Amino acid sequence: MTVPNPSAPTPSPRPAVVVHVFGRTDVGRTREHNEDAFVVADLSRGNATLQPEVRTHAVGERGTLFMVADGMGGAAAGEIASAMAIEVVLQEVSAMLADQASPTDDRFATAIKRATAAANSHIHTFALEHPEYRGMGTTATVAGLLGDTLYVAQVGDSRAYLVRNGVGQQITKDQSLMQKLIEAGELTEEEAEQSERRNIILQALGPEATIKVDLTHQRVRRGDVLVLCSDGLSGQVRADEITRIVTEEKDLVAACKRMIDRANEMGGPDNITVIVARFDGEGLADPAESDDVGHRAFSISTDSGQTEAIDRPLSQRTTSEIPVVRRPTRELPAEAFVLTTSIPDDKAALRRSRGSLIALLFLLVFLGAALWWVYRTAEQVVAPRHNPTATPAQPAP
Repeated sequence: MTVPNPSAPTPSPRPAVVVHVFGRTDVGRTREHNEDAFVVADLSRGNATLQPEVRTHAVGERGTLFMVADGMGGAAAGEIASAMAIEVVLQEVSAMLADQASPTDDRFATAIKRATAAANSHIHTFALEHPEYRGMGTTATVAGLLGDTLYVAQVGDSRAYLVRNGVGQQITKDQSLMQKLIEAGELTEEEAEQSERRNIILQALGPEATIKVDLTHQRVRRGDVLVLCSDGLSGQVRADEITRIVTEEKDLVAACKRMIDRANEMGGPDNITVIVARFDGEGLADPAESDDVGHRAFSISTDSGQTEAIDRPLSQRTTSEIPVVRRPTRELPAEAFVLTTSIPDDKAALRRSRGSLIALLFLLVFLGAALWWVYRTAEQVVAPRHNPTATPAQPAP
């Protein structure tokens, strides 16, 4: 039995890292539905919000999560996919860090990456079980702050920018056709912005059974500003203008409003979502000239020294390394995050299927009637020509 030593020094608490954050989403000017989703979550205290409200909190031992998802698939499929991605990532990260009072950097980064892969499995399985949603998907930019380091899991072309001392840098890399062409030297960034193929992405959560999650990291400094956004913003407002707005506007609500208004002024062809987070506190160092901001890959080390299982093909993984696919649910674990999503239940999906079937039957009946009428009309016209002996009809007396 160990007897506490009252004279032993009490460990001093870690210096605080403070986050001021605001998120907002807008349907834009041409879309009927908003298929984007976002969330801000204090992982240590179990608080999360999908609402546009300013939140200020000290980053706890389990960190803070920011996420933007841009759904796709037509009808309600995109809304379902993005909402499901938000829910699953929060559930999975919370579960993986539940027994970690103070997770290591590797454990925290692994939780974010695996949660993103799990969201892909959930959405893909849901689409297979509901054929009317087959092909549904969503982008995902998941940023987690632990201490003074930001870890970002990226799938698709939603983006993360970091603004420091009035200079903004993209810290994610688009998983898109245009990005590949730029890297190959076949297009300039200016040409890519004008290309008709600029909306073609190479990865999303849902369409395929497996994905490649791009995991990066970035040390943050006092006064840094993180901007997460869907391509409804980044596709209409250039990075330098985004940087200028968040530098000029200290009020986060005003900054988000200006960026969304600007995207709508440019036509607002897509849903627009943006999260702006400003970092402060004694736990952060002041910016230094030697600081490097940009896309920096983060390699997760394992006890055996092998490659992280998520990055290996399914054929090279053991059964325990393959993400567990659970049936999507609207229920969240007790004492976890309280969110409201638009994921439909099986009855709603069944009603939608029946409605589609009834509409198809009506269409078939209409086509059958139209073909019968055409056939009868043609028969009346052609029949006399093939029967020349037929007695012409006599007029009535």
